[in-house]
Amino acid sequence: MDVERARTFLLSLPHAAETMQWGDNLVYWVGDKAIGGKMFALIDLGEGLSKGVAMYSAGPERYAELLEREGLIPAPYMARIHWVAAEHWGVWRNAEWEDELRAAHAITYGKMTKRTHDVLALPVKQQAKLIAERRKLLGDRAKPVRKRKE
Repeated sequence: MDVERARTFLLSLPHAAETMQWGDNLVYWVGDKAIGGKMFALIDLGEGLSKGVAMYSAGPERYAELLEREGLIPAPYMARIHWVAAEHWGVWRNAEWEDELRAAHAITYGKMTKRTHDVLALPVKQQAKLIAERRKLLGDRAKPVRKRKE
């Protein structure tokens, strides 16, 4: 597995969205963040790679088991929500990576609200419209409120 193969696979999963955040990190979401989407995986493109090449949701059931595997460590900042970090791509074979990332996607999808599931079930055009409306609303709220001079 490498970054490009992982990206291609992750984006092939249902309702997957990709963002670039926190420097050089590709973050993968089930659903768009604006409609209640949640992160399920992250690929670190940074040069230092001090925290690993990829991080993903392992779930509480498999978390301890996965940490026994050579090359997997608790994910910095996200271990409390049962995420693991892979120190290198050789931790898993390609098919195993796909199984792990598919499981991370399923865990995250399972935690989402009924409302978010309902939005994800909408046709793509309706989803896009809702996402645009929600981003506009969130953008308006993020702007500072200016008081009128009297």
